[in-house]
Amino acid sequence: MTRPATELRLDKAQVFADLNYEPHEGQRVVHESRALRRVLACGVRWGKTRCAAMEGIAAALEPRATSIGWIVAPTYDLADRVYREIQAIIGMQLKHRLISMKEHDRRILLRNLAGGVSEIRAKSADNPVSLLGEGLDWLIVDEAARLRAHIWENHLAQRLIDRRGWALLISTPRGKGWYFDSFRRGQGKDTSYESWNAPSWQNPHLDRELIEAERARLPERVFMQEFGGQFIEGSGAVFRNVRECATGSWQQPNRGDSYYAGLDLAKVEDYTVLVIMNRRGEVCFVDRFHRLDWNLQIVRIKAALQRFDSPRLHVDSTGSGEPIYEALMREDIYATAYPFTAKSKTALVDHLSLLLERREIVLPRSELWPEGIDELEAFEYSVTEHGHVRSSAPSGQHDDCVMALGLAALLAKPPEGAGATLMPLRY
Repeated sequence: MTRPATELRLDKAQVFADLNYEPHEGQRVVHESRALRRVLACGVRWGKTRCAAMEGIAAALEPRATSIGWIVAPTYDLADRVYREIQAIIGMQLKHRLISMKEHDRRILLRNLAGGVSEIRAKSADNPVSLLGEGLDWLIVDEAARLRAHIWENHLAQRLIDRRGWALLISTPRGKGWYFDSFRRGQGKDTSYESWNAPSWQNPHLDRELIEAERARLPERVFMQEFGGQFIEGSGAVFRNVRECATGSWQQPNRGDSYYAGLDLAKVEDYTVLVIMNRRGEVCFVDRFHRLDWNLQIVRIKAALQRFDSPRLHVDSTGSGEPIYEALMREDIYATAYPFTAKSKTALVDHLSLLLERREIVLPRSELWPEGIDELEAFEYSVTEHGHVRSSAPSGQHDDCVMALGLAALLAKPPEGAGATLMPLRY
């Protein structure tokens, strides 16, 4: 006879041993915590993903009639990191408990230790409507520092109330937003919160010498955020002085002025963005749109350029941009192709960063161009799971305004001694 769920208790340490998981000391203290809100802020490769996945497995095996748990992140790609780890463990070691695994829904049904049904789902925060509905027994939030505050407050925390569920918030630190506030609560007297902070090198399975080698090629503030796991305001920001440069207004064409334009073309869900600057580096005009037929886009772009005396135009010609570039040329638009590669994109971003650092360009005020200012401030240095450094928009966010601005700036304010490697030309 099956014992009632109320008489069963989960021995988490034994479950981990049975699954051949030996947590290192930092992971062990997280697993032993009973706080309803647990905040884990650590450097890359510390073992946050593995730790969270094993917490999810233990929660799903907890003897109950039913249980529901979510893994949530700013995008599905990020949510998949913990979810795929859970999926692999179940597929290899708990297959006898698997009821169903629906790939399209990212949904697993598992038979728990009481014979009840536990549900595990991966969710993306980029569609907040999908986060409404049922109460949760547990919740894991990956890259929590990238999650917008209102998503946590209005869509996730509320899901835990009626079932008195727990949450594990894991992330590499990013500035000092709501996630940092949650971390600080875990360091204070609020017993419902507990938090931990550790650098990458506290993972005994990582080579400290390889980590130290990264210090030499990273800005110190970026290194201490990504590997040191420290909360540092603005440490990963690529562009400085954005607000200080955002003092301008939209301008009407001036016949005596010279203009330069940058065009970043839409890729599926992205936006097509056209930026026009004058020779003084002032952004005079921006057009941003998406989901328009290519022919309509060309008409709209051409009309805007003609208003400003048909300036020279830098065009992102990568992939689907190639035929659009050719079409613009057929319309007698003075266009220069700028194929995006890792090298050329880095050169463009570095040049734009230098111009903002020197305050040599003037952006429209934030209330006039909120999308552009937000993109510039969000653009960041980060370290991938494989240890590569990159500068990009945060996962799930756009960089179209940044790229279009950078393309225009290369023409309006060319770098000193710019050569073909920096400005690939093809007429």
